[in-house]
Amino acid sequence: MAESGNDFTLADFLGGISDTVRPGTARPVVVRAAELERLPADQVHNPTALSVAGRLPTTTFEIFRQTIPAGESSDMQRHHHETVHFVISGEGHSEVEDDTESWSSGDFVYTAPWTWHRHYNDSTEHPVEFLTIENSRLLGLLGVSRRQSAGLVTVAQARARFDTRAPFKEDNS
Repeated sequence: MAESGNDFTLADFLGGISDTVRPGTARPVVVRAAELERLPADQVHNPTALSVAGRLPTTTFEIFRQTIPAGESSDMQRHHHETVHFVISGEGHSEVEDDTESWSSGDFVYTAPWTWHRHYNDSTEHPVEFLTIENSRLLGLLGVSRRQSAGLVTVAQARARFDTRAPFKEDNS
């Protein structure tokens, strides 16, 4: 059966769809905390520690454990993928474009695609721990993954550095 091209037929395509779905065989099922792989500091661009559960056989999403030290923050960044941070412990706030929202243990923080954002640890004594889930692998498979870091700057500074086109204005004519 041809999946595309001149030999493709809808009848063959529909005939190839099965009512039975076999269980996945991807392994390992569990990656232990000690098996997380820490990203080198020179690839993180901020004072946070990022460890990836890279041995998990996920094909469309990536999972990280992120630690923001007391009084520190992540970098101002944007990327094509969506991200959800689950706050394991700690409290802080996030800047996402022109919005600032506080969060604490048990909360979920969502970052939409291509929005400038930065996460802050508001404690001067305790680190913040995030479980970070993003669909970066899926976008990588599609060839549309992109990430920009502006460093430890404000949203306005990031926009000034990277946004070279005029601001969008709605045409009401």
